[in-house]
Amino acid sequence: MTQISNITPQPRRSLLWPGLLAALAFCVLIGLGSWQVNRLAWKEQILSQMAERLAAPPQPLPEPKQWPALKAEDYEYRRVSLSGVFDHAKEVLIFRSSGKLAGRPDGPGYHVITPLALPTGEFILINRGFIPLEAKDPASRAAGQVTGPQTLIGLMRGPEERNLFTPTDEPAKRLWYTRDAQAIGQALALPSFAPFVVDADATPVPGGLPLGGATQISIPNNHLSYALTWFGLAATLLVFFIWFAIRQRRSQA
Repeated sequence: MTQISNITPQPRRSLLWPGLLAALAFCVLIGLGSWQVNRLAWKEQILSQMAERLAAPPQPLPEPKQWPALKAEDYEYRRVSLSGVFDHAKEVLIFRSSGKLAGRPDGPGYHVITPLALPTGEFILINRGFIPLEAKDPASRAAGQVTGPQTLIGLMRGPEERNLFTPTDEPAKRLWYTRDAQAIGQALALPSFAPFVVDADATPVPGGLPLGGATQISIPNNHLSYALTWFGLAATLLVFFIWFAIRQRRSQA
């Protein structure tokens, strides 16, 4: 007499949903890697352009009639030469969490922003350089409050971006946390001013403060490592899914 087995065969598990999820994740990872490759090309173009502008001889400022149409990418880090008279009574400070002075370790302080009146009547906001916290009062660095016509060389800078952690500016105290020529110029009630700031070079000033040449030149470029990370994760996911699919098929054979 033939004995009928009571063992029911296990249903074959489908790889459809795991495969779809793996394919979706793979596409996302490849997309992120490709985005970083594009960012790499964009960053390398910026660095090349920056190096070219930094090495170029100083140029005259753009004409005031051109200011409304200027875009930051068209002038960022361009070396310019300009002349005018500082209005120290309208000096403002931009807080910086770190800065360097000769003979001192890095520490917090301020960038000193002073309007420079051009002979034509317009104003340019000049980042004269870095001062430590204890030099906040202009009276403590009176020698640096130069008067009369001044000629300087510097770098044109566009507005800084804010983020969730950027404190709120305090115009009433003339204290700012981002370099924003438009907001600062309006707060100072300047009649006509440029939409950019000029960072003064490291030419010494009487008394040593502010210390010019405070421009942050180093720009990180980590996009290649980011791209390799995303592509590596995509490759790992693909290998893992193939291993998973083979193991599933063998267990159901």
